[in-house]
Amino acid sequence: MTVHPFIEAEKQAGHNVKRACELLKVSRAAFYARRTSTPGPRAVRDAELTEKITEVHRGSRGTYGAPRVHAVLRREDIRCGRRRVARLIRAAGLHGSHYRRRHRTTVPDPRAGTRPDLIGRDFAPGTTAPGTRWCGDITYIPTDEGWLYLATVIDITSRRVIGWATADHLRTELVSDALRAACRQRRPACEAVFHSDRGCQYTSTEFALISAQFGIRLSVGRTGQCWDNALAESFFATIKRELLGTDPWPSRALARTAVFDFIEGWYNSRRLHSGLGYRSPAEYEAAIAA
Repeated sequence: MTVHPFIEAEKQAGHNVKRACELLKVSRAAFYARRTSTPGPRAVRDAELTEKITEVHRGSRGTYGAPRVHAVLRREDIRCGRRRVARLIRAAGLHGSHYRRRHRTTVPDPRAGTRPDLIGRDFAPGTTAPGTRWCGDITYIPTDEGWLYLATVIDITSRRVIGWATADHLRTELVSDALRAACRQRRPACEAVFHSDRGCQYTSTEFALISAQFGIRLSVGRTGQCWDNALAESFFATIKRELLGTDPWPSRALARTAVFDFIEGWYNSRRLHSGLGYRSPAEYEAAIAA
């Protein structure tokens, strides 16, 4: 805190420091603390917390804001309030990642047959066993070589990305590859449900045949209702906010490698999810198994 030179001049002249502090609305404690240059206990603690907060923020790839930083500190038995964490994050010039608008890639097929909505916007974790309810969607990644498209399959119970695929096209093959990857990893139980939007890839006959081979029931939301597939939309918002950004990647190969590292090395195994009680999908599944 900077003390007005008027107070120091009043002190040297032998005048009343108390009166001078009152006139300038500065506490006497602050004046004398500034003169001695001795930080108080709270200032020392703030400095220690800021150092730890910076470490946590760096470990999150610069993506965590106050809620997740606070959750990590609590896991490490460091007691402090979330507002204090937010204040120190701002003071340190740190920033979490933020949502941005997503470009629409869904192209409905008017000739597609009617399928039911077997999820009904129930994306709450832990309501069923892992491997019984999945959802997925497609998003785009701009690169200097052109678009790279990403299709995902997410376990609704644990938020884990259990299957994904990338391609330079939007044919049904893209979503089929993602579903095959999920089935290889999870070997779904009988009558597992896969939920998607009404994009032509998901409502195609080819995708229906592949799903039937694995014993998967298909579910779709309503046209133009993003909340009907909110979990898949939420993942894409996260990966674009925390990894992909707004600038094009130099190549499709580099973007594909970055997606692999994000999903397998960070999102599934280490990233804390508020909907899972600030646990990672891997931790959540381990707790269910135990």
